[in-house]
Amino acid sequence: MTLHQTAQTMKPATAAKKLGVYLEATPAEFQEGVVSRTELNALQTEPPEWLQELRRTGPHPRPVVASKLGVSIAGLARGGVTEALTTEQIEAIKTDNPEWLQKERATQAEVRKETVRIKEKNAAEQERRSRS
Repeated sequence: MTLHQTAQTMKPATAAKKLGVYLEATPAEFQEGVVSRTELNALQTEPPEWLQELRRTGPHPRPVVASKLGVSIAGLARGGVTEALTTEQIEAIKTDNPEWLQKERATQAEVRKETVRIKEKNAAEQERRSRS
């Protein structure tokens, strides 16, 4: 009995998410097919021109937009940003520095500080337990 290894595949939406690109901006052949793990690895290690261009200019999916603006995805929604944005649009928002962006960046900074505080507290508790 011979075992045949089948290639692991994923939907285009999953592959686009892993690549950090907006699915609707990818070429039709990418959107309509399935992507194997091998193909995904090849796209990540040696991105074709269309992928390089998408990463450079967008449009970018919301997680990438949020990251570039230094806010959470929920913060984007609170600021009224619900669609994919190009790099140029992101830069315009940064330049304008609207009140919602300032507020969301401050909120994000507080969340990061709290995360560090909790991590340090847990580490200290773990240290105390290991000494006991």
